[in-house]
Amino acid sequence: MTRSRAAVDDEYEVTLALHGAIAAMVGVLVTIVWLATGTGYFWPMWVWFGLLVTVAVHALGRHGVDVLERRMRPLGFHVEATVFIVAVELILWAMTGGGYFWPIWPITALGAALGIHALIVNRRLLPSLRERELSERVDVLTRTRRGALDVQAAELRRIERDLHDGAQARLVALSMQLGRAEERLEDRPEIAELVRQARGEAGAAIKELRDLARGIAPPVLADRGLVAAVEALGQRSAIPVDVDARVERRLSPVVETAAYFVVAEALTNVAKHAPSASARVTLAEREETLIVEIADDGPGGAEERDRSTGTSATGLAGLRRRVEALDGQLRVTSPDGVGTAIRAELPCGL
Repeated sequence: MTRSRAAVDDEYEVTLALHGAIAAMVGVLVTIVWLATGTGYFWPMWVWFGLLVTVAVHALGRHGVDVLERRMRPLGFHVEATVFIVAVELILWAMTGGGYFWPIWPITALGAALGIHALIVNRRLLPSLRERELSERVDVLTRTRRGALDVQAAELRRIERDLHDGAQARLVALSMQLGRAEERLEDRPEIAELVRQARGEAGAAIKELRDLARGIAPPVLADRGLVAAVEALGQRSAIPVDVDARVERRLSPVVETAAYFVVAEALTNVAKHAPSASARVTLAEREETLIVEIADDGPGGAEERDRSTGTSATGLAGLRRRVEALDGQLRVTSPDGVGTAIRAELPCGL
């Protein structure tokens, strides 16, 4: 049965304490013998020195095991071992009467070895530190960008509501009042014609506001969510559309808006380039990713670049930019004679 780390550490501390106690007893014993034999040259210092070295090696040995088990950095163990060896050399130099300071040479060699080890470790650590800093920076930028996009989406929806409930409602009321005024001016045809023209301009302004509001975000998307908005798109599309939606929750406004416009643009392209085709829209959430697929049975051949001009086609290229702004991916598959399939993957984690 494997023992726990705590049990092993406790056993090590007990054995090290026992080792120290035995070494101290032996040192005291030889010191007593030295005293009993008439003192003189203090030879017990060599015994004490040897005993202390064994205890220190015992302690360093445990650190070596920690290095092998990755519980301690090898450089730290190297520093401790170097300090121990230097201390031993200095003690030996002092115990042999001093004189020429010969420990300078082994100390220099040990210091050079430690310096080389430190340089190697730092060269390995610096790239990992840079990578960690870059990764943290990317995480911060991703969070702040997502927050900015959420704020932008919420602000656009507020503008859409203001247009729908404010300016558009006032223009509708104005158009109705102009209609009543026109009825009362039947006996004054010139003025009635001016009122009729004004009512026509008001109607055109209402239509432009509706188109503008629908381009920002349709009310059904804000009120009932992505699934209802996509189903509404399919119902009013000029081509037959089958919607298969398996999204059980409301997603963030920016994700729902991006997914909605991917579907809207794709269906518009189908109706424009393959009016006799039908389409199928699939919405699914898998592993915190919203999958949006639009497939049609048209002639295919859709491209992101205009063959005649070589420039980006605004529709598909705009969809790609919208999706990639959310760290998503857009893939277009459109072989000739088979149809077109557009697949967007949008991160939608909480």
